Amino acid sequence: MADHVNATSPTRAFIIANEASGSHSAQLVHDVQTLCAAYLSHTEVHSTTGPGDATHAVRRALARPLPPDLVVAIGGDGTVQEVVRSLAGAGGDAVFFAVPGGTGNSGYKMVWGERPWPEALKAVLADSGPGGSVRRAQLDLARLAETGQPVFLGACTGVIADALITAATLPETGLARYARAFAETARAYEPYPGRVTVDGRVVHEGPTVLANVGGGRYRGGQYLVLPQSLLDDGLLDICVIGDGVAAVDVPGLTLNAAHMTHPATVYARGRRIVVERTDGRRLPLEHDGDYQHGIGPRATFEVMPGALTAWAPVE
Repeated sequence: MADHVNATSPTRAFIIANEASGSHSAQLVHDVQTLCAAYLSHTEVHSTTGPGDATHAVRRALARPLPPDLVVAIGGDGTVQEVVRSLAGAGGDAVFFAVPGGTGNSGYKMVWGERPWPEALKAVLADSGPGGSVRRAQLDLARLAETGQPVFLGACTGVIADALITAATLPETGLARYARAFAETARAYEPYPGRVTVDGRVVHEGPTVLANVGGGRYRGGQYLVLPQSLLDDGLLDICVIGDGVAAVDVPGLTLNAAHMTHPATVYARGRRIVVERTDGRRLPLEHDGDYQHGIGPRATFEVMPGALTAWAPVE
């Protein structure tokens, strides 16, 4: 990722905590708050009250005469997406940081990899000046034209989308829940008739197991679906897996990106990507871990270059 903005140390933190997220704990919130308070002049915690509350809370905070310059999301990928929605294109001095407090935590992993969050956050607080180990990066987002919503982690049709419905019925927690849901959905999955167009060029047409647009390299915190994706190149990546790959093999292949060498896989980049279901039925689609029940047969993704300012490691 290119260095677009000179880093300056934060002074005021607004922490969003989702108590309903997969691995939430009062101790985690306390630890984040204590670490921020040790370095910053002002630290505030807001506990979310339900879906959508994180977006509204951050927008209210940004509208204050003295707004926060660090917005921290503690929760899963859904909480991260809500906070990103409030920050996308907002301007101002607020810079985003995600603390992994959910199930998949792809939002943290896409930026910081396997680095422990206390180490990463301490670097943001204490080592973000000139010559420091972290920087403010301008990350690309996608816009789903049919709903107008920004997409942060990525969007996927097909077996990965339908696995979210399966996951809601399972007793497991954490990554084990995603793994079981993915495997169970794949066993009974039938490819849908699809078409994918990138900047006006059809790159795939026919039976489709999945089409992933993004975004982050990982989905579900562990599946490396978009291994070549860069977060700030001004382009969206698309990976399509056709019916030359059995859906049941997709989980194992995407764990280490082995799908990339399969002839049924198409990989491309562009600024505008259209994913369609050609039989006119509803496209099975999710983005940022949120199943899109109201979508029709088509989803149109347009790149939003540099729309999110987030803390990231210097590379």
